[in-house]
Amino acid sequence: MSRVWKIVLLVVAVLVLAVVGLRVLGGGKDKAAGQQAGAGQGGEDPDADPVPVTVVDAARQDVPVYASALGTVTAMNTVTVSPQVGGQLMSLNFREGQEVKKGDVLAVIDPRTAQASYDQAVASKRQNEALLATARSNYQRSNAPEYRQFVAKTDLDTQRNQVAQYESAVAANEASMRSAQVQLQYTRVTAPITGIAGIRAVDAGNVVNAGTALVTLTQIHPIHVLFNLPERQLGDVRQAQAAGSVPVAALDRADSHVLSGDGKLDVVDNLISADSGTFKARAVFDNTDNGLWPGQFVNVRMQLRTIGGGVVIPTQAVLRGPDGEYVYVVQGDNTVKMQTVRSGVEVGDSQVQIAEGLKGGERVVSEGQFRLKPGSKVTALKPGETPAAPTEAELKAAEQKSGGGRRGGGPR
Repeated sequence: MSRVWKIVLLVVAVLVLAVVGLRVLGGGKDKAAGQQAGAGQGGEDPDADPVPVTVVDAARQDVPVYASALGTVTAMNTVTVSPQVGGQLMSLNFREGQEVKKGDVLAVIDPRTAQASYDQAVASKRQNEALLATARSNYQRSNAPEYRQFVAKTDLDTQRNQVAQYESAVAANEASMRSAQVQLQYTRVTAPITGIAGIRAVDAGNVVNAGTALVTLTQIHPIHVLFNLPERQLGDVRQAQAAGSVPVAALDRADSHVLSGDGKLDVVDNLISADSGTFKARAVFDNTDNGLWPGQFVNVRMQLRTIGGGVVIPTQAVLRGPDGEYVYVVQGDNTVKMQTVRSGVEVGDSQVQIAEGLKGGERVVSEGQFRLKPGSKVTALKPGETPAAPTEAELKAAEQKSGGGRRGGGPR
């Protein structure tokens, strides 16, 4: 093939490529223009339609501020009852788990040995009282004026000393009687406090010694709850304690209901643990209904103060973004705006107090806010309310709008 023909073929190929490129570019422009025309004829952007959302008013109310912790119920007094004398255990006069009163007889130990010691002391006292009476009579007679000159002074001193000796013997007998009487009383073991009797450690008929544990009594009216709080709350707790009585409630482990709500802060410990950075506190409860039991774990809720007129909204209304917390506020024209806020304390299980950024009475979106952006138009619904079903005219208008969009943007 000659050189001329090669040049001709090259030129033809270039021309063909140029024509194809022009046709491709022209078709793309026509297609884009057709899409723009279709969009213009087919209707509005779907986002321009009002978005149904749930709207609530930011309420003003008094908000209590609580300190919460895990606590342990402890008895105010726990006493292990033991006899103070030994002997055979004749009877146990209580039921395990029974509440006994202070002074009730819990057990009886064989009293015969103690009774014999007491009787012996009584007999010795009577004997020495008789000797004392004789000695006093002799001394009085010898010391009488009509007989004094016939009695030697030495004999008179002896009689006087003998009276003193028998007086001392009688006093010693009285002390022995009191000692024997105390030992006799110890054979009846009484309750030193009012409390719940635990499981007995011995049975009737056993021989016990002084110090043998019989049963443990636990006082539950009133009762204590011990708990730990972080160091950062010490100032608030002490300030609340200085202001007056600090109410405390004990809840179950799931925080589902209150076990006892009549507690008061009793004492704050005098040191902070260097290991955990916490301090101990103790509350006291009347526990009249036995809702608290020693060794039980509870959640403690202590009210430190009350925020008057706090702004409260549902917790789910608060969203979190790169710049912090915010809510959507519904304006007068039913459009929304983003409002930066700062959350305060929790109010119950489903609400939160807003410390900054929101005023009472402002309308806040609580559900459906994830479909919103600033300036979106909304349809405000009450909590629990659902959007109304579309009417037949609205359905036809939507169908026509959808069809028009297809005709405007479809192929020709």
